[in-house]
Amino acid sequence: MDWKRCCMKIDDVREYFKGDQYLTMTGVVIEEAGDGRSVCTVDIVPENHFNKGGVVQGGVIYTLADCAFAVASNYKFLDRGEMDKFITVNQSANITYLSPPKGKRLICTAEAVTRGRVASVYRIEVKDELDTKVALMTGNGYTVSINK
Repeated sequence: MDWKRCCMKIDDVREYFKGDQYLTMTGVVIEEAGDGRSVCTVDIVPENHFNKGGVVQGGVIYTLADCAFAVASNYKFLDRGEMDKFITVNQSANITYLSPPKGKRLICTAEAVTRGRVASVYRIEVKDELDTKVALMTGNGYTVSINK
């Protein structure tokens, strides 16, 4: 599969996902998007993202991974103008936290492992800009029709 295929401009993808208020509120930025693949980042803000122990809250890491999954798994519908007809949701996810980040930015890459008409599996990796492996997530997508 050609992961470089990218028909939509990144600004169009960002504009669409601007409607995701949680993504916007948490500071997630969509850096790359293509068919079955995405890269999202978030700058670590200690006042907003640290837990009582002084490390990045696991929920921030999970949110970043879930957002990257959403962009990668729904890009094809957005590219085809079908976001009002179909959506892929994260049916289940398993995340393993590997190490606290040492840097100041989290970088998340989501990539399709397998995609069927309805079910899909994505591998989502979170690192920091120093290449510290922070987390690894498997997301199981389920595509549903939107009845409006």
